[in-house]
Amino acid sequence: MHGYLLDTNVIRHWFDGESGSFPEVKTRADARGADSPLYVSAITLGEMEYGHARNPGGAGTKRDEFIAFVRRRLPQILAVSRHTTEPFGRIRAKLEETYPPKGGWPTGKKRRPEKLYNPVAARELGIDENDLWIVAQAVERNLVLVTSDKMWRIRETVCGLYPDFRSEDWAESSDLAGQDA
Repeated sequence: MHGYLLDTNVIRHWFDGESGSFPEVKTRADARGADSPLYVSAITLGEMEYGHARNPGGAGTKRDEFIAFVRRRLPQILAVSRHTTEPFGRIRAKLEETYPPKGGWPTGKKRRPEKLYNPVAARELGIDENDLWIVAQAVERNLVLVTSDKMWRIRETVCGLYPDFRSEDWAESSDLAGQDA
């Protein structure tokens, strides 16, 4: 399978690009060939619904416009499948091996990278559970991940495990757009 898997922030930039913000994302999405379909993860849709639920005051018409935009532009929704679990497991295990906490891993259920750091540090670490699943979907289906999240540790780890993995940031300036991350 070939094409692009769009992360939450890129979809938001694309939607905003319809009104003039982030025009480079709209340009990139519109310029791709017919043989390069766009996909959205069910996890990304969940993140979007969460964002709207967290901000019920701003939900109204803008939410309806956004959902209509996503449905119109991204009708191909990818579910997590049993095939997604293999790359997810490999990526997560390699992250834990490569970036252990100081003093080693605790035993039991607390052995999760995102639980060992406060939210700010977890963001700096570049590890988010949803990002791991979305990246695993891109690996599973040989799709280019399009995101403006930095997640450098995840990208570095994935590229080490899956040399054919590619990601792009369509929100970057045109001189960087299209380069592999």
